[in-house]
Amino acid sequence: MSDFPLAFDPARPDGSNPSAIETLGDRGWPSLDVVYCVPARQGRAVHVKQGQTLTVTNTHGSQVADFWAFSAADPGEYLSMEHMRPNLRKLCPSAGDAMVTNRRRAILTLLSDSSEGVHDTLVASCDIHRYHQLGHQGYHDNCTDNLRMALAAIGVALPQVPCPFNLWMNTPTRAAGEMVWLPPVSRADDAVMFRAEMDLIAVVSACPMDLLPINGADAVPRSLSVSVSAA
Repeated sequence: MSDFPLAFDPARPDGSNPSAIETLGDRGWPSLDVVYCVPARQGRAVHVKQGQTLTVTNTHGSQVADFWAFSAADPGEYLSMEHMRPNLRKLCPSAGDAMVTNRRRAILTLLSDSSEGVHDTLVASCDIHRYHQLGHQGYHDNCTDNLRMALAAIGVALPQVPCPFNLWMNTPTRAAGEMVWLPPVSRADDAVMFRAEMDLIAVVSACPMDLLPINGADAVPRSLSVSVSAA
């Protein structure tokens, strides 16, 4: 029997967790300046209007956040790592940098980053197949499904699965080109703040990876915090 018996649907999750039904605020519309929790191993979507700021906080210091942003007018336009890197001429954005979509328009500006700025723009979000490759049997929570479910919970069908901006993920490349998987260097309450350059939907997944030390040396996934503020 094929491992892929159904035609691929980018919006269809391979399993389920509370990301599919629990939302921030009213169906993803947050109250301003309220700090919301993204539970460990889950994802949440949030509407952010042009000019508003979105803050993602590493509450415990050791947790990676898979982060996406989609145009509210057309989710087929989204924050694109492969378009952002040549636009910035570097692998990772820093404070003051514009972050662009697959149509090369600014969707976010990274306003501030209290951490050491160690993030990843190269690695795809984890999925059920990644965990199977790592030896896990059966279903495992994953960021790809968290993205699918978080958008579905607010009534948005995912058109495709873009590469995320992996906040605080410490996967440096070595001189010979190989990558290594290390714990974050971030600290408790480190935060990144973005300004929305268009009306958008952001998705934050508290990465469920517990088979590699990307969520700390103890490999224990933990929660994150998000908030939206006025311009």
